[in-house]
Order: sequence, then C-alpha cells, then structure tokens
Amino acid sequence: MSKLNATDIQGLVLRGYNMPFARYCFLHFVDAARARALIGELLKVITTGQLWEQGKPASTVNIAFTHRGLVRLELPIATLVSFPVEFQQGMKARGNILGDTRCNAPEHWDEIWRDGEVHAWLGIHATSTEALDARFAEMKVLLEASGGARMLAWQDAAAIVVDGKVTLKEHFGFTDGFGNPDYVGVLRSTQPGQGKLMPDGTWAPLATGELLLGYADEAGELPVAPVPHLLASNGTFMVYRKLHQNVGTFRDFLDKWGARYGAGDAAAREKLASKFIGRWRDGTPVETSPEYPDPAIVQDPNRSTNFTFGKDLEGTRCPVGAHIRRTNPRDAFGFNGALINRRRITRRGMPYGPFALDEDAAGDREELDRIDRGIIFIALNACLSRRFEFVQQQWIAYGNDARVGNEKDLLMGSHAPGEKYAIQGDMSPQNPPLFCTELPNFVELRGGEYFFLPSMTALGMIALGLVDPR
Repeated sequence: MSKLNATDIQGLVLRGYNMPFARYCFLHFVDAARARALIGELLKVITTGQLWEQGKPASTVNIAFTHRGLVRLELPIATLVSFPVEFQQGMKARGNILGDTRCNAPEHWDEIWRDGEVHAWLGIHATSTEALDARFAEMKVLLEASGGARMLAWQDAAAIVVDGKVTLKEHFGFTDGFGNPDYVGVLRSTQPGQGKLMPDGTWAPLATGELLLGYADEAGELPVAPVPHLLASNGTFMVYRKLHQNVGTFRDFLDKWGARYGAGDAAAREKLASKFIGRWRDGTPVETSPEYPDPAIVQDPNRSTNFTFGKDLEGTRCPVGAHIRRTNPRDAFGFNGALINRRRITRRGMPYGPFALDEDAAGDREELDRIDRGIIFIALNACLSRRFEFVQQQWIAYGNDARVGNEKDLLMGSHAPGEKYAIQGDMSPQNPPLFCTELPNFVELRGGEYFFLPSMTALGMIALGLVDPR
C-alpha cells in the first residue's frame, strides 16, 4: 500500500504532536447554518497530517463531533443512522458495558458531561503557554463572529515538568507513552513491539483499517462506517475520558502493601509498584528486567517495547494482571498474538493538574486526592466496540481472558468492597506472590464522550451542506 493522503487526514490522527501544552474546548451548536459556516472558517486553520517541512508549528488545531453535534448540524437522517450504534448512543449510555459504575457513574461526572450538551471538541496543542493562549483567543474570535456555537467549557492539559525538564510522566510517577501501534501507510519512527507480532518473531505494522475508516482492517474487512463513503474515508472515532487520579490513595496503598512485600524496604516498594503497572517508574519493562529498572533499555528504541509474554504465562516475571499486560497481552493468549491485533488503540492524551512531588508524600491523603489532577485519555480507533469498548469491558473491568476471573485492573477498575489483586511469584524471597485486598479506587472517571473525527474532505462537505447518503 502506498502512503496515505496526509493532507486529507487531521494531524492528530497521524502523529503525536509531542507538544507540552493543550487546551480542549467543548462547543455547543446554537444554529445549524451558522455552525456549518464556522466549520468552513475552521477548515482554514485545521492541522492536517502533512509533514512539517518548515519545522514544528507553534500550535495546532483539530475538531471532532459527537453524534448529537452531527444531528444539530442537520446531516441527513440516512447518514445519522448509518453510524455505529455505540457512537449514536454515546459514552454515557454505554456505562454498564464500560464499567462506568459506582464512583465512575455519570452522577459523579463534571456537569458538562451529564446532559449531552457537548456537540464538538476543538483541540489546541501548543509548544508554549503563549502560543496556546494566542490560538485560543483566535478560536474565541471565530466563535463570536460566526454566532453558530458557544463554548461551554475547556480543559487544560500539560506535560509534567520535573526539575525543569518536560517529562512523559503521569501523576502516579510512571513514565508513559510507549505503546502506540504502527499502521500500514502511517509514516512514523517505528519500534519493534509496537506493531503486530509475525511468525518469525519480527514486528509489522497493523492494517490501516484498524485506525482509519475506508481501509481494510486485520480481517480484510472495512470497518462499519457512515454513508456516504466520502464522509467516512480518512476519518476515525475518538474516545475522550477525563480520569482523575487519587495520588494520596495510591501512595498510601503502596506504602501499606510494600511493607509486606519481599524485604519490605524502599526497593521492595518500588518493585511492587512495577508489578502493578508492568513497567518500572522509568519505563523499563518488567518482563525484560524484572529485578531492577534499566535506563539503557528505556533509551534503546529496539528494546523499550520489544518483548512478549508468551514465555511467562504464569506471570512470575510480569503479573498476568499488570496494567500494560492487560491492555496489550501481546502473545499471551496464543495464536502468535493474532487475537490482540484487533484490539489495539492509538492514544493521544495528556496529564492535567499539578504534579505532586515526592516531598508531598507525607501530606494528608484526602488533601492529595482532592486536588483536580489526572489524565485526559484520548484514544483513536476505527471501531469503538471492537477496540476501546472490548478492552475496557473484558480486560480492564473483567479478568477472565487473563485467567484471573472477575479481578479488575488494579489502577483503572471500579472496585467494589472485597475485591483483590493477585501478584504471581516464584516463591523466592526476592519474588514472592502477594494478594492485595481492600482495593480502593485509584482512578475515577469525571466524564467524557465519543466523537467522530472527520477528514478534511468530510469537514468541507459538512460545511457546505453537501453530505448526501445517496
């Protein structure tokens, strides 16, 4: 397959911008004709996947729509009903499937997400706060001039800075951002372990249709997509979830169980933390280096994601319920990983809120938890039900595929009283098994929605009112 038409695909789909600042704006359309005219104006500034020959821009702009937003834009009924049912229903209605219950239930969400008032997501990424504010001001001027939409709210996000350096850390202190897949036709710096496992042990890109509509997926089929074809082609679906992190609760839990693990010292505590995630805090894969973090592995693109779980089926190196193993089991389920190739997603999220330094660890747990901080989880995939929803339902909220019954993902699960988390071991003093009980909720959902992120061609069709399902 030849390379994709990057000028027709929104840039957020084809590349992680690697910009340290972002502002996600949520729009409500008040007039269909004026909203379409607004989209026409935004087309002039939307960032595409085209290569940056003059270097990275100061800021980028992208847009995506909820199904309610497309209804408000007055797309034809035949088009609206041709979207996949999960997108039509929206995230809130899929709560029982996603495990969005108890503390993750909609009554605990930020108010903006409770009533379906969000019609569009307007994402700004920037290299500096000055560039972010400047582009945000431009967008507000466009909104006011058009009269077609009002801004309900916005969410700031930013990379965590430690000792004056921009990092890939999240608020529990782990380095993030290793797992995005490779796709056929998508130009990027590839690493072994990011695509699909081949019979000879090498790695290859996933089929384009796992990410983009209008292309064949790993089954050789076209993902379910809206009509007409031009509206769907080169577009994708986006998951947006605001995930609050209870940093105080996580630190207290780690202290409690770390004192019971191995030697019960600081080294044992860090090893236990690595067993929760499947990576040490610096990003070293536990499967590759189970006894200690190894910066040389993290810094080597040929090793940082190049590992499998097929020779560790008992989980004595990396627990079968570790977060990165649950969300990407690689070859652990047999068939050389073929089952996993249909469940991969591309992430584009960022942390939000202030980072709690280690010296804050002695602070009050409830005080640390109350601070609004966490991760804005953004995932792109061509089929919400087969990819994001399956992973969330079967691998995060349930553990049968990993042979741990109804045990949930330790970090992401919505835990009920009495639930446990098992860490496998080999019975040696250095690597003992452990059953953690009385699981608290480390991450709480504060809202979100499903969006359709169209191509530039589709945006032009919407702007001109030329969407015709016939």
